[in-house]
Amino acid sequence: MLNFVICDDNPAVLNRLSKMLEAIFITNDIDAEIGLKALSASDVINYLESNKVDVLILDINLKSETTGCDIAEMVRKKNKDVYIIFTTGHLEYALIAYKYKTFDYLPKPIVDERLEETILRLMDDMKSTPSKFIRLNNNRTIINQDEVNYIKKDGMKLVFCTNNRTYETYSSFNKIQNCLPDNFVRCHKSFIVNVKNISDINSNKNTILFAPNESCSIGAKYKNEIMEVLKNGNSTNNMECINNGECDVS
Repeated sequence: MLNFVICDDNPAVLNRLSKMLEAIFITNDIDAEIGLKALSASDVINYLESNKVDVLILDINLKSETTGCDIAEMVRKKNKDVYIIFTTGHLEYALIAYKYKTFDYLPKPIVDERLEETILRLMDDMKSTPSKFIRLNNNRTIINQDEVNYIKKDGMKLVFCTNNRTYETYSSFNKIQNCLPDNFVRCHKSFIVNVKNISDINSNKNTILFAPNESCSIGAKYKNEIMEVLKNGNSTNNMECINNGECDVS
């Protein structure tokens, strides 16, 4: 599920924009939610520290020391993939806004048709991006790769497991592996694991653990490969325990 964050210091504008977005999600069958509706820059900054965000919709002039452009600059120093959309009633800010790799600029007052056009174009852009998103069910569902802990084979279906929910689709491991980055590794005949999200390994049970309470199995055939990936540093969460020999799964 895609996570949107919107920020505007006007409560009426914020609520209206939120309702417009939710209507667009429903009408166009977009698997997305508004994770945060913020009136201040500080709320957005605090949220970004502990949450993964796919789309930021920011008012430029927030009537505070921190502007929407300041938030965008902070985000771009850490993440080049977040989609940023600016809103403002001041047209003179438009050129300034685009320096932050802005996806679009919406002049106020925002109209439904213009917002919907932007969101649908954004979805099309995500579908054509090979390295950031996983597209399921003929592109109707888009998942941020970073959110996936592991992929499970369940008969003819594949189940994509995240911290918040699971997604199912009819496909094969061979087909999906060709679309995944190197941090997704086969660890079992029925599991592909995202090594970046591993929190621990239970060597006694040959089990990979994820926060908060998810887990998947390690198959004997795949032990050497998964351990080699971990030892090469692709999963920083586990480097200490690997180096100390505490996570030996052999």
